[in-house]
Amino acid sequence: MTTTHEHELTSGVRIPLVGFGTYLIPDDEAATAVESALVAGYRHVDTAEVYENETGVGGGLRRGMRQAGLERDDIFVTTKLWPLTQERNKTAAEAARSLDESLERLGLEQVDLYLIHAPFGREQRLEQWQALAEAYENGKARAIGVSNFNATHIDELIEAGLPVPHANQIELHPWSQKPELVAYLNHKRIMPIAYSSLAPLSTWRTAPGHASGKTQEMRAEGERSDHPFKKLADTYGVTEAQFLLGWGVQNGYPVLPKSTDPDRMRQNLDVFSFRIEDADMDYIRSLDRGPGLAWGEVDPITSS
Repeated sequence: MTTTHEHELTSGVRIPLVGFGTYLIPDDEAATAVESALVAGYRHVDTAEVYENETGVGGGLRRGMRQAGLERDDIFVTTKLWPLTQERNKTAAEAARSLDESLERLGLEQVDLYLIHAPFGREQRLEQWQALAEAYENGKARAIGVSNFNATHIDELIEAGLPVPHANQIELHPWSQKPELVAYLNHKRIMPIAYSSLAPLSTWRTAPGHASGKTQEMRAEGERSDHPFKKLADTYGVTEAQFLLGWGVQNGYPVLPKSTDPDRMRQNLDVFSFRIEDADMDYIRSLDRGPGLAWGEVDPITSS
């Protein structure tokens, strides 16, 4: 069992291992969801410029902190730079302006972690990363990182003489384990943060407009009574979601479950009361299917 509910980034900032994900929560619903999450016990909230819900998230942070009697230092907030304008990749100046706009929407003077959302355009990646490095130096972000970057993308930053990212947020779950990339990140002391941890579930992204690369065959597989994660969850006396999240935190990855149901929110936090046995962890390694599902047919982590 994981012995701490936080891990330390190389910047010295401690990141809670279970965060509240807000992807696909509309702005007008985000405040209530985030408030409920903080009251339920979450201390890490993840959003992004492209989610178009930072205003609601900011309102939820303020309401939830009042409700739960929390100070700003008790909360870890992540947001992300969307690297594109409608016509092209953002320049360094535009990236810096995007952070200021995110901070204004969130109602914060500083975020705990600021990420480049995806690696679009080599030259612009370098420019944008320089802007994030400056944001870190001037205190607008306590830690900086990337998302959906592969080892080549990160090596480009390092070879350009720029700082090593503190984190890389990537799709990680038993169907997409990325062992080579995770080994690289561990070697570089870059924290892997997992999103789409619940992708193997039949209910993952089933609503209209929630696109993914998941096939109908995969969905049907998840509904079968002999689905491996149902059987494993039953063995440990937990839900499938708890089991999948527990797999992530046992590997040392902060995870970002999303639910607007307060009971599920609380369930998703309860992932530290069981330990997956080594034999089952070995078995799960055999279930890896390679590339992820979250981006559908366009996977920036395998792009140039």
